[in-house]
Amino acid sequence: MDAPQIVLYRRDLRIADHAALATAMAAGPAIALYVLDDTADGRPLGGAARWWLHRALQRLATQLDRIGVPVLLRRGAQNQIVETVVKATGATGIYWSRRYTPWGIVDDAALKSWARQTGLTAASFAGSYTVEPWAVQTKQGSPFKVFTPFYKAAMALGEPPTPLGEPAPQRALPCPAESENLADWGLQPTAPDWAGGLRAAWPADETAAARRLQHFLEHGLAGYGKARNRPDLDGTSSLSPYLAFGELSPRQIWHATRHATAADPAREGGAQAFLREIVWRDFSTSLLYHFPDMAQRPFQEKFADFPWADDPAGLKAWQRGQTGYPWIDAGMAQLWQMGWMHNRVRMGAASFLTKHLLIPWQAGEAWFWDTLVDADPAQNIANWQWVAGCGADAAPYFRIFNPITQGDKFDPDGGYLRQWLPKAESYEPGAAGTPPIVEHRSARERALAAFASIKAPINQNGF
Repeated sequence: MDAPQIVLYRRDLRIADHAALATAMAAGPAIALYVLDDTADGRPLGGAARWWLHRALQRLATQLDRIGVPVLLRRGAQNQIVETVVKATGATGIYWSRRYTPWGIVDDAALKSWARQTGLTAASFAGSYTVEPWAVQTKQGSPFKVFTPFYKAAMALGEPPTPLGEPAPQRALPCPAESENLADWGLQPTAPDWAGGLRAAWPADETAAARRLQHFLEHGLAGYGKARNRPDLDGTSSLSPYLAFGELSPRQIWHATRHATAADPAREGGAQAFLREIVWRDFSTSLLYHFPDMAQRPFQEKFADFPWADDPAGLKAWQRGQTGYPWIDAGMAQLWQMGWMHNRVRMGAASFLTKHLLIPWQAGEAWFWDTLVDADPAQNIANWQWVAGCGADAAPYFRIFNPITQGDKFDPDGGYLRQWLPKAESYEPGAAGTPPIVEHRSARERALAAFASIKAPINQNGF
């Protein structure tokens, strides 16, 4: 019997369009290994993401069983676990999808070095993004810091490769090592069980991602350019959690979108806007890859001296959706119940925290990390810095979202408000019975004064 080959799974929990899995199965009988490593993303997964991971691993196990690949689950430090599993199984090869975070790069480089020194085959593959961070550079060979030229350069590389199909089943292989029990990992909340709303919002079956993609392509793609800003409409793809855990690959989404557009050219405008968002995900990953310090520090150094406020009471009110501004509080209610928030409202909530309350972006980023099912290391950091004004290609700091007019503009009929904050009849401060914790105009003036303290007076054309 051929020696087994290990497929090391992380945020790529699928069997189709998975080069590492396909290569391992071609080299010999494959074993899938997932290691729950609290350092894998630089910190432990948040509560909502842990809940999602449990279900994603269940779906993956079902898919792998269908093609005869056994699954090993282990907890601990990735590289130590891999060494243990190699010895226990007699595996002669290790295959994985590349990571691009600073902490992931260090671990995977050490793993590849150890494997090759030990005489094992070790190979890594692309697949989690449409382009890898080093593939898109300026003419000077430096990374892009602004999205639009990054997008143009990425598009100049041509279409992403066609996704791989599912591998043909291998002869069922008894697992040659003991696996831990997923239920013992405690990924699901129990005391209390706060995940009832999450379960209602996100179907658990293994075809959920593909079904959601097809629904969006048929019913949402054509109008995406405008509808994506309307939280009262089903105007977004809602694919972000599946992308975050790799249950769908961006190449699958890209080519399915192109196919849908070819079938109906009326979808072209929406498709362009949608695929641009897919590339924004690549851009965020590229930023963290090239500028790893942005995980803790502002991308724009001038913000290192920004006079952020120490306001535990304000932070708690924001987290609990008790700011007194219905646009913000409705979004935080959606976040708590679904583990997800519409992107337009996310921007408003982030702007309110960092500008109306002057609370550091890191505090909001940490809260989203804990409460979002689609929490992604690069996206979460890059998007928070963007809204706060201190990130790459950031919105000018003086772009302070008005939490009253934003609601009126993007939820004109009040459907979103009725769903998530039914006590409020309008987007006026205090409409839900909670007094506003700050006054909009004075908070805006305070934020601009804080910015002026680290920079010359603001020019309305930019910094």
